[in-house]
Amino acid sequence: MSQSYKTISVEIDDHGIAKVVINRPEKLNALNDQVLNELAEVFKDIQINNEIKAVLLTGSGEKAFVAGADIKELADLDERSGRMASQKGQQIFQAIEDTRKPVIAVVNGYALGGGAELAMACHLRIATPNAKFGLPEVGLGLIPGYGGTQRLSHIVGNARALEMILTGKQVSAEKALEMGLVNNISENAEEEAKNLLGTILKNGPIAISKAIAAVYHSDDSNGYQVEADLFGLLCDTEDFKEGTGAFLEKRKPNFKGK
Repeated sequence: MSQSYKTISVEIDDHGIAKVVINRPEKLNALNDQVLNELAEVFKDIQINNEIKAVLLTGSGEKAFVAGADIKELADLDERSGRMASQKGQQIFQAIEDTRKPVIAVVNGYALGGGAELAMACHLRIATPNAKFGLPEVGLGLIPGYGGTQRLSHIVGNARALEMILTGKQVSAEKALEMGLVNNISENAEEEAKNLLGTILKNGPIAISKAIAAVYHSDDSNGYQVEADLFGLLCDTEDFKEGTGAFLEKRKPNFKGK
């Protein structure tokens, strides 16, 4: 990566998987303004860094993925600054969702408030058995403000989203799996995430990028047209010629992202 960060570490392995770790274990990796700013910079760099093919996002330590927003910063908000803070968080998390390289959250403990919202902004989620998800903002006289009311309802449906948001109760990893909030639970969640990304990265990189884009247009009125447009665009790529040629010749494809 092009720079170093104070609250986030980034390591890129030989397969092009960037491991992004939020590193405030003494605060259970809570999202203060600095963490949010650095997350924005990290994902801006990830988008343009050709060395990076996929992202694994997690929190440091064994207690928390991200335990929420920094309450000390929230306590001073008024209507204007609160709206601006919400919009800022939404924009940063939208940039994560808009990343056209697969992003997996390894939820290794508490994912509460902004932490649950951050996990939901990732494309896939794998949890450790001790993971806990919750949106406790109503207990502070607030609602989720970084996209949580929207993403949770899309992922688990309105009724279950409202139950989590209105009660503020935490759900276990097992319950999150049953609800479809996580893709899997594993004692070795990071290893499983890397294996899953390895499987994904065997496929055509342009196709992966366009598949992510198409799925996130599925709620739009023009979702089918977006799918058709992207399908057509892919038919003009070298990767498409290589993939179909390899299938017909009964060999493994050699995708080059062109």
